Amino acid sequence: MTPEGQVREEIATRIYQRAEEIASRALRPLERPRPAWDEGLDALLTSRWLGFPVMFGLLGLVLWLTIVGANYPSELLATGLFWLEGKLSQLLLALGAPAWVHGLLVFGVYRAVAWVVAVMLPPMAIFFPLFSLLEDLGYLPRVAFNLDRLFKAAGAHGKQALTMCMGFGCNAAGVTSCRIIDSPRERLVAVLTNTFVPCNGRFPLLITLAILFMGRSSVMAAAVVAGTVLLGVAVSLTVSWALSRTLLRGTPGGFALELPPYRWPQVGRVLVRSFLDRTAFVLARAVTLAAPAGAIIWLLGNTSVQGASLLSHAAYLLDPLGRALGMDGFILLAFLLALPANELVIPIMLMGYLSAGTMVELNGLEALGTILTERGWSWLTALSVMLFSLLHYPCGTTLLTIYRETGRVGWALLGALIPLSVATLVCYGINALAHILS
Repeated sequence: MTPEGQVREEIATRIYQRAEEIASRALRPLERPRPAWDEGLDALLTSRWLGFPVMFGLLGLVLWLTIVGANYPSELLATGLFWLEGKLSQLLLALGAPAWVHGLLVFGVYRAVAWVVAVMLPPMAIFFPLFSLLEDLGYLPRVAFNLDRLFKAAGAHGKQALTMCMGFGCNAAGVTSCRIIDSPRERLVAVLTNTFVPCNGRFPLLITLAILFMGRSSVMAAAVVAGTVLLGVAVSLTVSWALSRTLLRGTPGGFALELPPYRWPQVGRVLVRSFLDRTAFVLARAVTLAAPAGAIIWLLGNTSVQGASLLSHAAYLLDPLGRALGMDGFILLAFLLALPANELVIPIMLMGYLSAGTMVELNGLEALGTILTERGWSWLTALSVMLFSLLHYPCGTTLLTIYRETGRVGWALLGALIPLSVATLVCYGINALAHILS
């Protein structure tokens, strides 16, 4: 810690000590003293040796519950939405809509929205309430306490640990929560690195590929996804350290954190708040972006030049770069076209693989695994896609939020270029190493 940081921490410590002395002389406590179990739990959760293992264990448990709990509702929701698609298609045909209008609205706009809702809603409906319960219980301040020294070592603010936790649900919400950081420099560091925490839109892809290529059991899949999350946190700290010593050089500010008492969460209020404030809000923004994206993707897939669709031509041009990163042109194109919503990566990729003019409806994970394997996918391909998904630029909503929070287009561009550069370097390095060792 720098001398300035030590002085600020000493001042904060002295202020709290003096406040406690004055309060002890002037006030007579009416409440019971802090229970022994409360202090014992804090000693466990904030322990230098056990705090992090407990934190990782809870993260793995939340992810496992999300993986196990989201599968059946997701399939049920997809079945219902695609049944509704058939009814919408029949209605347009009965009204005499032209074929291109029918395809654009049903197989473009509606199917993109259906994919996003079916894939995104069930995990959010499980992850956000669990996250909110931990927050209401009083555990998240303990997480910030554990991570504080790591962010200080990276030259960032300790409150960045809290904004990072918000990024697990939605990177845009994480960027907005950076307002709690007073220092403009440290706020920018938090804004530019929040994207390395996987948002809810990336979890479906990470979970799906972990199940198909990294282990068929839910426990193994949860462990792989948890490891991916930890890698994202490590990259966030590394990039924060680099920014604090180059573009955003400065001294980290002090962070006085008062740990609140534990309390039983109000389950009903937590469920309503997590659904209205987080799930519904994030889903509405994703659907708003997915609808026009679906129309554009359908047009690209159904506009032919020299016997091939524009989608195929674009994938062919991107194929050399995709191969260098352990992927292919269709995968890279899917990431580019899924800028409005990360949930669209898999359906766009399948649309290109199957040379279909519409985004594809699948019966389950086994069908998806068969298609990917036939296209030459291996565990290294899946690993490259997972790492690129974790580290690449955020969705359009998050980039727009960065612009609104900073007031400058340049910071939003940097918010896209920094993670894209990191993702490219990591994927290229891993594949180059794999080819050397093979």
